[in-house]
Amino acid sequence: MKEKRMKLLFWFFVFCLTVPADGYADSVFKELQGKTVGVQLGTTGDVLATQTPGILIERYNKANDAVQSLLNEKIDAVIIDEQPALTFVRKNTGLKILDREFAKEQYAIALSKKNTRLKAQINRILSDLKQSGVIEQIVKNYIGDETKGKFPVQPVDPAKTPNEMLKVATSATFPPYEYYNEAEIVGIDMDLAAEIARRLGRRLVVEDMEFDAIVNAVQSGKADLGIAGMSVTPDRLKNVDFTNPYTESKQVIIIRAQNTLSAADISLAERFKTDFMTDARWKYLVIGLGHTLLITALAVLIGILLGGVIAIIRVSHDKNNSFPVLNLFCRAYLTVIRGTPAMIQLLIMYYVIFSAVNVNKILVAVLAFGLNSAAYVAEIIRSGILSVDHGQNEAGRSLGLSFAQTMRFIILPQAFKNVLPALANEFIVLLKETSICGYIGLMDLTRGGDIIRSITYDAFLPLAAVALIYLTLVVVLTAGVDKMEKRLKKNER
Repeated sequence: MKEKRMKLLFWFFVFCLTVPADGYADSVFKELQGKTVGVQLGTTGDVLATQTPGILIERYNKANDAVQSLLNEKIDAVIIDEQPALTFVRKNTGLKILDREFAKEQYAIALSKKNTRLKAQINRILSDLKQSGVIEQIVKNYIGDETKGKFPVQPVDPAKTPNEMLKVATSATFPPYEYYNEAEIVGIDMDLAAEIARRLGRRLVVEDMEFDAIVNAVQSGKADLGIAGMSVTPDRLKNVDFTNPYTESKQVIIIRAQNTLSAADISLAERFKTDFMTDARWKYLVIGLGHTLLITALAVLIGILLGGVIAIIRVSHDKNNSFPVLNLFCRAYLTVIRGTPAMIQLLIMYYVIFSAVNVNKILVAVLAFGLNSAAYVAEIIRSGILSVDHGQNEAGRSLGLSFAQTMRFIILPQAFKNVLPALANEFIVLLKETSICGYIGLMDLTRGGDIIRSITYDAFLPLAAVALIYLTLVVVLTAGVDKMEKRLKKNER
């Protein structure tokens, strides 16, 4: 009976946090009736907008994407937390915040339902931090008239805990709670996480990822904690647990202001300096490009080797009825890989297959994209082998060559020349597919551009730079393939 009563009190508490402010529905809701409202996917604003009848909802992976759409008049308003809204408005004078709150909420830290001991420890730490005024001081360092920046957290003694880590998942596009500053993730939540890690005697490791991937990371054990301005909702409670709240916030609505300066009015040179030169933000693109090229190169090798083996098995079965079991396995593999999106395969690889193993994210991406590419390469090579005249195979066998020798010295060289354009096209597709690596918190080229956008709130130049780099890579790859084709054609009579 007592447990039932506690559950009822809890759900009443959640309801009170998500009910719009009194009197607000009559005024603002009428104003938003039939309007298109942008929200960040999986946030409290998303939940509240869904519960509000009469408005059209556009969901975005990042809050700054929603704000950019608002500036470009694609949507009519954005529902977002107050402090990020103030940052958006401060950096985009073409926006303003409606003068009344949409709803109140409290932020808590997400963690696995299995980790009850860690939850109890953090709750005790949060209680002590509140009573001693540390949390209040951390907040004041970022919010208010006398902001000081990062809270001075004492470092962990490496002699006491040399290897034990506290892995925290966040989405660093939510200032002042978490955001990038000079290639470091800082903010209220990050200072709080650092203080918690110090008191737990652990070394803090921060993983930046998409907001809607944080719960998955905590649930699968890829992260110990999820800290990203997260409030407790019934849907989240189905998958993860939460600590006691550590601070309060409120949801507000951003709309366009009238007759104000927009980002388009700033000179291109000034925007270029802000986007790339200030704090050496161009390094995000360089680091992301390095990861993109490494993942692509290694995935290509896996794709060629595994795809070639699969192609030979399938051709051998078609011609000689060899390897029936392997052929059945290969057909099932091709069906599954080609029938599911690459992003889903990447997420399954990271959150399911390697859920209990701490594996480098680059290795996870290489395996996911390599296995994906192998399915397409296998069919490309198989079509190339079948395009070679059957007489070539008979000629090789009549010369005393084995099936493997005939395939290696006669069939495959001719097949490679026939399928080279198709292989090049597959590698180009693979290069561009790596842009989804951000979903597992890995910084690739696209993620690097997203980080710059989250800092500067300028969409055009970061996106244009990323697109230009991809285009350059494709042009260089295409030129190299064309040159190889010309060399191979020299042997033709």
